[in-house]
Amino acid sequence: MNLKNKSILITGGTGSLGKALTEFILSKQSEIKRLVIYSRDEQKQFQMAQEYPHDRYPQIRFFIGDVRDKERLTRAMKGIDYVIHAAAMKHVPIAEYNPDECIKTNIGGAQNVIDACFQTNVERVVALSTDKACAPINLYGATKLTSDKLFIAANNIKGDNPIKFSVVRYGNVMGSNGSVIPFFIKKKEEGVLPITDVEMTRFNISLQGGVSMVMHALEHAWGGELFVPKIPSYKILDVAEAIGPNCEKPVVGIRPGEKVHEEMITASDSFYTYDLGKYYAILPATHKWSLDEYVKTNNAQKVPQGFRYNSGENTEWETVDSLRALIIDHVDPNFSV
Repeated sequence: MNLKNKSILITGGTGSLGKALTEFILSKQSEIKRLVIYSRDEQKQFQMAQEYPHDRYPQIRFFIGDVRDKERLTRAMKGIDYVIHAAAMKHVPIAEYNPDECIKTNIGGAQNVIDACFQTNVERVVALSTDKACAPINLYGATKLTSDKLFIAANNIKGDNPIKFSVVRYGNVMGSNGSVIPFFIKKKEEGVLPITDVEMTRFNISLQGGVSMVMHALEHAWGGELFVPKIPSYKILDVAEAIGPNCEKPVVGIRPGEKVHEEMITASDSFYTYDLGKYYAILPATHKWSLDEYVKTNNAQKVPQGFRYNSGENTEWETVDSLRALIIDHVDPNFSV
């Protein structure tokens, strides 16, 4: 995708994916006009600004703001072409304990982003989802499902505005803040790796994989799609074995709102789901474009009725050895058993 003379805003831009997107865009798209990092954490912005000094990266701007503040969002989006919405409260136990705060950020913030985009001249919007939004059993997942629905439905109320809204949904990002692998690496020093459930599985995607998916949606979305990647799963016991084979591994039980296996496509979604090759796409029930044309252009194949995609029934799995290699490549180059 050519971003020459384009301006992009990333909400939650100081988070793991926001930083990975920034690195990718500034290294691969040096002719970008402007890249706005929008977030509420001044310390993270200060630290990120040290990595991207203005004399070397004149395109980057740091904008303090909260997605709860629609007026601030609208001001930040003036002159912006593309928006990537990555801001969220994402820790499941914290959301369970502070539900109102989670709702204000993940649902209210999503609506504010949509409204601010309509009030400016934004052309394309990609919102980040999560596997926890699929058949949610915790508040975080429920708020992200609501966010997904808001962004998808925004395509129905745009009138003559050419803006396109789409969503990308994927599993745990390897090495992201709060994820299990950095947690286990740190706990390894204590000689104990707590296991929630011996049957637990998760989808796994690298930061680079997440970046590629966002850029794909930004370039190829017709408006209203929810993109899902084809990615491997891992067993939590294999992660523990890969990181600390000699550690104790007591079973401590699952946390509130946690699933044993994560889902990304349910059987109910199968009626609207198409295989695009590298990705699946859950298409909106109502859309303003031709489904036949979409299928032809994307060489899309309708999935069988009843098809579902979850981490426990996946056909592709990481092994202990592959996990160790991935940790070195994507999390800690100095890692060793």
